[in-house]
Amino acid sequence: MASQLRVYVPDHPLIKHWLAVSRDVSTPTVLFKTAIAELGRWLTYEATRYWLPTFETTVQTPLAETAAVFINPEIPIALIPILRAGLALQEGAQTLLPLASTYHLGLVRNEETLEPSCYLNKLPEKFAPETRIIVLDPMLATGGSIMAALKMLTERGADPALMRVIAVVAAPPALQKISELYPSLNIYTAMIDEQVNENGYIVPGLGDAGDRAFGT
Repeated sequence: MASQLRVYVPDHPLIKHWLAVSRDVSTPTVLFKTAIAELGRWLTYEATRYWLPTFETTVQTPLAETAAVFINPEIPIALIPILRAGLALQEGAQTLLPLASTYHLGLVRNEETLEPSCYLNKLPEKFAPETRIIVLDPMLATGGSIMAALKMLTERGADPALMRVIAVVAAPPALQKISELYPSLNIYTAMIDEQVNENGYIVPGLGDAGDRAFGT
């Protein structure tokens, strides 16, 4: 049976609230960045359910010995924020996964061709087997940036089936491209919007997430 791309839009009031804050054009920079960080936190919480590697053991409470489950520290976890806007998502994700390694990936989109180019690549030469990877890219619009990132990751041994992509808003063009090449991937997003306009922006979307997060 062929695997199929799975896109999750968690039905959580906190996710809906912070999405609304981030969409509002009147939201100031400091609050916008907070909203994206909060979305990073709650979407990471949802994305890691049943996904983080664990092991069973026992612990001694003050009263008795009891069964216990811990996160397995021997299996690496990596956060991949797509700069710039991914940094705000990463802030929230890191609060839940403080021991995760962070590998920055800087991609910039040509505003005429909408094609991405890489200006910073801090990925390792090779990911260890079984590494869990979370890619943090707030806007999945045309799909150019996320596809470039996924190509670089898989070339370094990353397994799409062990990845999670976290986005604030996703659009059909990006989801279609991802589905064709990476059907085993799982995506967690606060919303799937209807379309991408001629300038490559998601509509209704939330504008340029990087500019709004960093006040530029």
